[in-house]
Order: sequence, then C-alpha cells, then structure tokens
Amino acid sequence: MASVRQLQVTFDCAEPERLARFWCEVLGYVVPPPPEGFATWDDYSSSLPPEERDSWFACVDPSGAGPRLFFQRVPEGKTAKNRVHLDVRVGTGLVGEERLAALEAECARLVPLGAVRVRLLYDGHDSCIVMRDIEGNEFCLD
Repeated sequence: MASVRQLQVTFDCAEPERLARFWCEVLGYVVPPPPEGFATWDDYSSSLPPEERDSWFACVDPSGAGPRLFFQRVPEGKTAKNRVHLDVRVGTGLVGEERLAALEAECARLVPLGAVRVRLLYDGHDSCIVMRDIEGNEFCLD
C-alpha cells in the first residue's frame, strides 16, 4: 500500500504573488519565510536572473493541515472552465437558510478582495455560491 504524500495545489496564472496573496486572504494562509540567506522575498527575487523574477509564489496553511498553494506564471491566459476547482467550505454542517447566510456572509467578505460572484445554487436545503478569483479561476463557497 502506498503511503500518503503531501499535496500541493498549483495554479497557472499571470501574477503569482498577487494571486497568492488573494488566496492567503480567502483561506487564512500565510506566505512562508523567504529562502535561507534572504531577509525578504524581494531580496530573493532580486538575486534571480531577470527572466525568473516574479515567476512563482506560494502560500501555506499556518496550521500545516491544508495543502501548500503554488502559483506559477504562464504566458497564456485562462481560456476555458477549470477542470478542477477549490471548494471553500464555510457552510459545513449547516442547512437551509442558516447555510445560505454563512455562504452569503463569506461572499460579501471576498468580493471587496476582488472575487466575483457568478451564481447561487440553492434548492431550499443545500446551497453553494460559484465564484471567480482575481484571475478568473472558478471556486465555490460550499
């Protein structure tokens, strides 16, 4: 039987640091310390060849429970619906109007950060809100 391995979620994007900092706000993640020998991430970036600067950024769950998120710059923009998306679980254990209120409150917090509300899916019992991050990647408030 294979052992459980760590999971990292990688995003292709145009602006890695900007998108990473958005997801830090959404999830309560943090930017890890810069590599050894560098006081700041800017110092580290300045040490790289110009073509490699700002080409990636990462954020981590401070509790260590969630996966590391890695953001890498790619030349092409997003052109189609995500094949995989994140569900931000803010309504776990809630149903009906109570669940809907929790999702709406989180949506209201994220929109000023640059998230876009796409649509509400609600059947009177279960619900989720489909959103887009600042680069157009779909995610759900669940």
